[in-house]
Amino acid sequence: MADSTIGFDFDSYARLCEVPAAAEARHDEAFLLEGLRAGVNEAYETLIGRFEQPVYNLVYRLLDNPADSSDVVQEVFVKVFRSIGSFQGKSSLKTWVYRIAFNEAYNHRRWFSRHKRQEIGLESEDDGSVNFQEILSDPGRSAFDIASDHETHQMIETALADLNPAFRAAVVLRDIEDLSYEEIAEVLQVSLGTVKSRILRGREALRKALTGRLKPEPAFSWSTEPAQVK
Repeated sequence: MADSTIGFDFDSYARLCEVPAAAEARHDEAFLLEGLRAGVNEAYETLIGRFEQPVYNLVYRLLDNPADSSDVVQEVFVKVFRSIGSFQGKSSLKTWVYRIAFNEAYNHRRWFSRHKRQEIGLESEDDGSVNFQEILSDPGRSAFDIASDHETHQMIETALADLNPAFRAAVVLRDIEDLSYEEIAEVLQVSLGTVKSRILRGREALRKALTGRLKPEPAFSWSTEPAQVK
């Protein structure tokens, strides 16, 4: 009896039976979007479970006052839930959520900057009275201090916080959140060339800030979780 398997391409058959990871991810996202648009509680829980910590990490590093991160993240998800019906799928869900997070962080940073200029510092008077700025804790640093007790990591995070905000956002999205150049362009709403330029200039600014402080010359190692969501 002839061997019926002769000439059969098992490798091709196996490939046909496999679901490519990208296709599986698209299917999973489509299923999640369907649940979100239908108001299914489990879909909302899945979305928060998937994106809460990454969004917190992103917002934490983009704000000039990281102590406000939790409040901003709450606003991000409120906007996500309110706007999910208008999401057209022209980008990935992750890119869309990150864009909302970037906008919220940017708006909060502008608000904080305006109000900070209007504040009156509780400084000491010439008569030698108590300087309250010297004894009040700095809430903007507390989350960072708790999250990172490693001196090298702290220096990198501090240098990152001192970057031009535009460069900081591009570097964080690329080197920490691992977004593609195309995804970053979508999040920041700038051209691909601008994204690459900001990343290069941001990395160079970090290198200059850390030269001589880290030995050997810094090879940045990012922690994706500067602090836990509170």
